[in-house]
Parts: sequence; C-alpha cells; structure tokens
Amino acid sequence: MRFDRDSGGAWIVDPEDLAVKLGMTSAHLQSQERRGLVGSRVEIGSGSDEGRSRVTVTTEYSGWQGLFDAGGALIGERFFEPVSAEVTASADLSGRH
Repeated sequence: MRFDRDSGGAWIVDPEDLAVKLGMTSAHLQSQERRGLVGSRVEIGSGSDEGRSRVTVTTEYSGWQGLFDAGGALIGERFFEPVSAEVTASADLSGRH
C-alpha cells in the first residue's frame, strides 16, 4: 500500500487497497461513504516523527490506521473497532485529502 500526493499536495489513497484493509469490497466502502459512515484523518509527524504521516480511517464497524514514511511506503499499521463518535466526528473519505 502506498500513500501519495497529487500535484496540488492532496493525499491520495487507493480505495481498493483501503477497502481490503477495512475488510470489505470497494463497492461497500463507497456505499458506506455515501451514507456518511466513513471518517478519515491525516496527521503529519513532527520532531522525531518528521517525514512520517499517520492515516486513520473508520467505518461503521472497522478501523484502520497506517503509518507511512516520507516516501509514502506503509511502515506500520493497526486495526481496531471504532467508537461510534469516531465515524461521525471525522471528515468524509474521498480518496484525496
């Protein structure tokens, strides 16, 4: 899995890859997104974490967090069961941030 930026600096995550990480098909992920049940957050590292980014994505029943290096390669991940407030409080997932 890779985490890239487009020419405008927006983050891009492949929805097919993301759906697999969340244990669903890309069609189901898109359906959840349309219903407002997908949240995402990107955190940029500083200090000792300079050059790293953490991406957190939550759906109605699953959550995934990936740690990416400066080149966009996945270097760590964790899976979790989200708290319902995490989904509603996060931004929607459009594949670009």
